[in-house]
Amino acid sequence: MLLLGIDVGTTGAKATVFDEDGNQKGYSFQEYGILSPQKGYAEQDAEQVWNITKNVIKKAVEGIGANVTALSISVQGDAIIPINRNREALSNAQLGMDYRGIKESEFCDVTIGGHALFEQTGMRPHPMNSLIKILWTKNNQPELYEKAYKFVTYADFILGKLGSDDIVIDYTMASRTMAFDIQKRQWSSDVLDKLGIDISKLATPVPSGTLIGKINQVLATELVINPEVLLVSGGHDQTCAALGAGIIKDNMALDSHGTAEVISTAFTSPQLSDIMYSSYYPCYIHTVPNMYFTFALNHTGGILLKWFIENFCSEDTYLAKQNGEQIYNYMINRMPEGPSSAMVLPHFNGSGTPTCDMKAKGAFLGLTMSTSRYDLAKAIIESLSYEVRYNLETMKKIGINIDQLRAVGGGARSPIGLQNKADILGIPVSSLKIREAACLGASMLAGAAIGVYSNLQDAANIVQISKTYYPNEQQNKTYNNKYCTYLQLYDTLKDIQYTI
Repeated sequence: MLLLGIDVGTTGAKATVFDEDGNQKGYSFQEYGILSPQKGYAEQDAEQVWNITKNVIKKAVEGIGANVTALSISVQGDAIIPINRNREALSNAQLGMDYRGIKESEFCDVTIGGHALFEQTGMRPHPMNSLIKILWTKNNQPELYEKAYKFVTYADFILGKLGSDDIVIDYTMASRTMAFDIQKRQWSSDVLDKLGIDISKLATPVPSGTLIGKINQVLATELVINPEVLLVSGGHDQTCAALGAGIIKDNMALDSHGTAEVISTAFTSPQLSDIMYSSYYPCYIHTVPNMYFTFALNHTGGILLKWFIENFCSEDTYLAKQNGEQIYNYMINRMPEGPSSAMVLPHFNGSGTPTCDMKAKGAFLGLTMSTSRYDLAKAIIESLSYEVRYNLETMKKIGINIDQLRAVGGGARSPIGLQNKADILGIPVSSLKIREAACLGASMLAGAAIGVYSNLQDAANIVQISKTYYPNEQQNKTYNNKYCTYLQLYDTLKDIQYTI
């Protein structure tokens, strides 16, 4: 018996087939693009994304499609697609990174109030929110708004294409829209009425892991997959990745270290405090029943080291290639042991949570004539962990205490990097045997829905730790002193940076 997990991300789609023990049996990935017709816009051809999703499903199940019994889906957050009754996209998707709705966001802040929205929906007004994108369409493209049968996220869009009985949105995605009452677990008529948004244009909310139909028979033939495959509602990619990493109880967090770095965690009661609000942490619903979810974000994760290497390490890139070595491993293996003599403020694309200062800029500090590019590369890696620690300490003030971290993504491939993170954070950091955590989480939802697992807690037993890195006591003490200095950098440099 096989389960299919699909992950529709911002720049590509993945499909992974797992057996019930979590072993990978099939995999496919294909990229797609982002359209930027003007400043502040970020769009995507949703029908192209659907066709690519079909391609990766077909390749992943090749030769084993007859044994797939159920599937579920993990998707990028906040994108909005207007569709007709035939489930066809009427225009490009507005992606989460599309910021055209600044005026609409400000209108919501004034009309309803940021705190009032946050207390009810767990989301503060922001152009990335799905509801803002629908409101922008209503204000600026009224004909499209009226023509649209539904406004859907990629979750409802892809499952609708696959053959779901109704157009449904899972609770994790609904609770990211800024239109969903996270305690009543229903669309907020209060918010929608104040903004003049027709509730009938939204999908039907259901819990993650709900059976919602069977695959379209014509599509099953096209994909060469079992025509009895059951469709199961999925979740936001961060929540699915957390599930796939076994983040199903308090005091655990997932470090997804890719282009950006996201620290995700779960808790049993909604966190809607002033600190939560001022730190820009959302509060939404987890894939796990009766749990809530938040994440911290650093915009410059792996992309910062990539930028540094591409601009300042051409000789190393050449030598690594000559040696048949991956450039990141090459650089990490040449970094100094212990803390770097330099420091970096990694706000090269503004700061992430908890300050979310888009005017912030990056900086290299403590340079001397003896500073090498390996010192600077080490300082970059350290700075990213300092940002993680800053967020974990902020969450602790809210009552979210993290005592273990699990890591996925590109940053989880380096043992040296993971040990350094443990030394800076002062808590154990673990890598996982299955790196495609979002796909695994989606497959776990599918398996629990059809009885392969008794519940998601049972499903989480298939998550396997590859290795755990424990803090080195002496290194942790040294890094504690460096971290105290790091905490002063943002406030010290802020006013100067604003003038540059």
